[in-house]
Amino acid sequence: MNDADSPPIAGDSGDILRSLFVERGGVRGVFSSKVTDYVAARPGYPDAVYDALRDLGALPAVPSTVADLGAGTGLFSQGLLVRGHHVYAVEPNAAMRDAAHAFLHSYAGYRGIDGSAESTTLEDESVDLVTVAQAFHWFEIEPTRRECLRILRPDGQVALIWNDRLLTDPLQKDIETIFAEFGGVARQALAAHESRDDVLRFFHGAAAASVDLPHEHLLDRAALQSVVFSRSYMPPRQSEAGCAAAARVDGVFDKHAVSDRVTMRYRTVATIGRPGSPT
Repeated sequence: MNDADSPPIAGDSGDILRSLFVERGGVRGVFSSKVTDYVAARPGYPDAVYDALRDLGALPAVPSTVADLGAGTGLFSQGLLVRGHHVYAVEPNAAMRDAAHAFLHSYAGYRGIDGSAESTTLEDESVDLVTVAQAFHWFEIEPTRRECLRILRPDGQVALIWNDRLLTDPLQKDIETIFAEFGGVARQALAAHESRDDVLRFFHGAAAASVDLPHEHLLDRAALQSVVFSRSYMPPRQSEAGCAAAARVDGVFDKHAVSDRVTMRYRTVATIGRPGSPT
């Protein structure tokens, strides 16, 4: 069944999205089979987003202490660590934590944490900044806000960050067609969740700054395949649907490649502030 054949998604989009992955281990298990592709080709983040965190006072000093929630394989954490900050990379998925440890263990400021956004295990008022890069849609909003306010120091802030695919770009349009065809109901649920109404709920009326930056990622053929199959909703590579999707990705690569590379274009966006407390 493709998206065109699926019933529309109704209800709380975050709850629906998370429920679709219960049989695959939920938030703690959904990416276990995706780690290799994730490590191979997911994009990092532009220097300018870290500069914006500094300029907005979210990183008040070097070193600041940061809790990176849903840290995954450590892509955003690494940018903080190279700038001299201390990072608690909080990640509930064991395979992702192992990949982050392999990537980041040589940094003195790194500490991997077996925890979740709703229950980090960190001490009260222990961090200057909470970051969430590309993971916010997996979180339960109210428990996460309470946990952030608990672990943040009195002037601490939260930064929600995404690499948004630039869907007006011809390559991204063709990739989006593949996602729509093979992603099924899970892709529908994620698309419904991309309005990010939960961001407003999370900040609960508090003022927040916005950042919007250009970003791009150069990929060879294998890396483009990995980017596509790293998505939570894509079928396993070895399945019949996965083989069909891989053939489609090869066709897209051949259409857009220049000197055996394609360029995936993004907008890196962030919302930065301190969540308000419910009255």
